[in-house]
Amino acid sequence: MKVYKFGGASVKSAEAFKNLAHIVQTQGAGSQLLLVVSAMGKTTNALELVFNLAYAGKPYTQELQQCFSYHTEIVKELFTNAGHPVYERLEHLFSGLEHELQSIKLPDSYDKLYDQTVSYGELFSSTIVQHFLEQQGMKATWIDSRKYIQTDNTWREAKVDWAWSERVIKRDLPALLAQQIIVTQGFIGGTNNRLTTTLGREGSDFSAAIFAYCLDAEAMYIWKDVEGLLNADPKYFSDTVRYPEISYQETIEMAYYGASVIHPKTIKPLANKKIPLYVKSFLNPTGAGTRICDCRFEKIAPAFIIKENQCLISFSVKDFTFITEQNLGTIFNALSELRIKINLMQNSAISFSICTDYNEERLQKLLKTLQQDQFTIQYNTGLQLFTIKNYDNECLQRTMQGKEILLEQRTRTTFQFVSK
Repeated sequence: MKVYKFGGASVKSAEAFKNLAHIVQTQGAGSQLLLVVSAMGKTTNALELVFNLAYAGKPYTQELQQCFSYHTEIVKELFTNAGHPVYERLEHLFSGLEHELQSIKLPDSYDKLYDQTVSYGELFSSTIVQHFLEQQGMKATWIDSRKYIQTDNTWREAKVDWAWSERVIKRDLPALLAQQIIVTQGFIGGTNNRLTTTLGREGSDFSAAIFAYCLDAEAMYIWKDVEGLLNADPKYFSDTVRYPEISYQETIEMAYYGASVIHPKTIKPLANKKIPLYVKSFLNPTGAGTRICDCRFEKIAPAFIIKENQCLISFSVKDFTFITEQNLGTIFNALSELRIKINLMQNSAISFSICTDYNEERLQKLLKTLQQDQFTIQYNTGLQLFTIKNYDNECLQRTMQGKEILLEQRTRTTFQFVSK
């Protein structure tokens, strides 16, 4: 039994859907398959725009229609029979989305309403995949992942109820898998009172890992537009190398530092059951890709990771006394309440600095919360955080050359710096 996860780029066009079906037919032959599907192309971004307009009380009909047209045009290329059931199913889903947008009432939680609307992207794409596989002669069934991945109501970053989810998945899905391919959604889960939650942006990898863990899968595959797990993003580095094989631990650290290929929460459930993860190219499905598993290497190629849109925040006590554990406790409590994640931190005698992803709304709330106490706060935005794992002096010099460094930190294996 294998879990395949297909991201947005692998379902962005009619040709992409045909390629997906070809991969399932050829690479998945002889296996029981569960497919986890992301929203098509940039649909999540499009739905975020529609939702933000609706939440602000502004017109959104044009943007919503563009999203609807994008999906229907692709469906028309895939299904020439205008009476095919996929059309009725998509109309029903879009009506549900319109109802959610029309039901927005302030001051309901932004994050809660976000989850109810933006989650429709995965419902659209998985519906089309299931019907297209059937049209191609494969037996496939669609399931609603919100009924199987149960979470709490931490909107936009829901926490999974593992015991409940594993029990229901093991109860219902093995018998289905023995008969047909299962198609479901990434990114989304559900509460026990039937509200939709999301697992964090790019959370479809994590969804696939949840299903793989609960089903004791033989392996999980992520199909990307790259040849495997690379040591750097090709957008920034021209001389990237592919890791043929890499350990769970190395991959977890790379994901934590911001490597975009794998969602940070993906590896832990797989490592707990020693389920190998293969990162493969949907453009070259027979290529070797990368195998992530329980292995060890004395030396591997340095990994270069860049996080954009960073904010460097420095806290100091107004009366110039030392930063104490009590001060740090106050700061960490505020960060936790506002769900601000620390990407890098460093303290001196009279200041404490952190680097985080920039979010204007949360930053202003942090300033309001802590400036009322004893802290003076300074910050810089529009920064980059560079992380180099398994570094050597040559790659440090090459990466830092010509940059204005605001903060740097190193351990035996990892070097990080924040620059303008």
